[in-house]
Amino acid sequence: MITIKDIDEAAQRLQPVVHNIPLSSSTTFSGMTGAEVFLKCENQQKTGSFKVRGAYNKIMKLYEAGGLKSVIASSAGNHAQGVAFAARQIGIPATICMPRSTPIAKVSATKGYGANVVLSGSCYDDAYAKAMEIVEETGATFIHPFDDEDVMAGQGTIGMEILRDQPAVDVILVPAGGGGLLSGVAACVKQINPRIEVIGVQAEGAPAIVNSFHQDSILASDAVHTIADGIAVKCPGTKTMEHINTFVDDMVTVSDDDIAATILMLLERTKQVVEPAGASSLAALLAGKRDFAGKKVACVLSGGNIDVSFIHRIVEKGLVTRYRHMKFNVIMPDVPGSLERLAGIIAEQNANIIMFQHDRVNANLDINEAIVHVVCEVGGKEQGQALQKAINGAGYICTVGAE
Repeated sequence: MITIKDIDEAAQRLQPVVHNIPLSSSTTFSGMTGAEVFLKCENQQKTGSFKVRGAYNKIMKLYEAGGLKSVIASSAGNHAQGVAFAARQIGIPATICMPRSTPIAKVSATKGYGANVVLSGSCYDDAYAKAMEIVEETGATFIHPFDDEDVMAGQGTIGMEILRDQPAVDVILVPAGGGGLLSGVAACVKQINPRIEVIGVQAEGAPAIVNSFHQDSILASDAVHTIADGIAVKCPGTKTMEHINTFVDDMVTVSDDDIAATILMLLERTKQVVEPAGASSLAALLAGKRDFAGKKVACVLSGGNIDVSFIHRIVEKGLVTRYRHMKFNVIMPDVPGSLERLAGIIAEQNANIIMFQHDRVNANLDINEAIVHVVCEVGGKEQGQALQKAINGAGYICTVGAE
């Protein structure tokens, strides 16, 4: 088990390297949830995520002991940048194995720190297997992204900083993939103040730690499917689960829709760019996975490394989830004036058409009918429902969410 002494030593190593990012309060999210919400914005950290903490602590500890010549790591992206950054600091070569699905931004950033990148497989576990092959061939020192006490101690410094800024915090929500961040933060916080509740958050499509936690046994997922690539891990670590079972109070999951909506809200309300994995903690709070009303809640926004080309897809999904965009089909008589009448109804409801497609060729239509595919910008769920009611009330057949 990692100790406070381990975490304190890690903090001393990291002190000249990591950014000091104070806990920030959020009036917006506090008002939405009834809790007093604080954000730990590790998306603003050096290399764009918390991962630099654990990677740097591990590599520097090995370097201090002597004999470190080269390192290799497997990563979905953020650990890769942390390892590459640390290796460059001491002038040794680094090889990083990453899934082929890793966002281009993370691959480019890793190469930018001087690492050799090898793309292999579709998820973290495939990249890990490739890294093990290279370790056998080259003898490079493997830097595990989560299942290592020194890495966990480095991540645990976040818990120390949260308590420094807000000693009276009641709950800390932490994203979890392999469990290094969660186990480090929980070990730190619980050994200092057992009163504080620590809750891990996973994506519904990658729930290995949740399943393992509730079954009290390490259970791997057969497959993972989530937009949160940073926590898309099939199997948690043995050491991390040991710490999680000892120190973590609860585990919850959030949907990709919850995550997308949260990313959009962070962009709009706080002007923060947060990657899907990093937004999962706040997503759990906003989705009401637990009732935290009246409590001081800290959410760890673990990273901000998201492809710019992917942001628009996240934003679109978030807009639909939050009823800002409404997609629907309308079946209407294929006669002059029908289309104009429909457009008039939409205008009367103060909705803005942003996509429109007229279709006469559909097997489900009668000979005198046409179907129109529409995407409108609306002000929320109530306005969307009023628009559908108005269209149906005019004699059309409106189906929301249809293809």
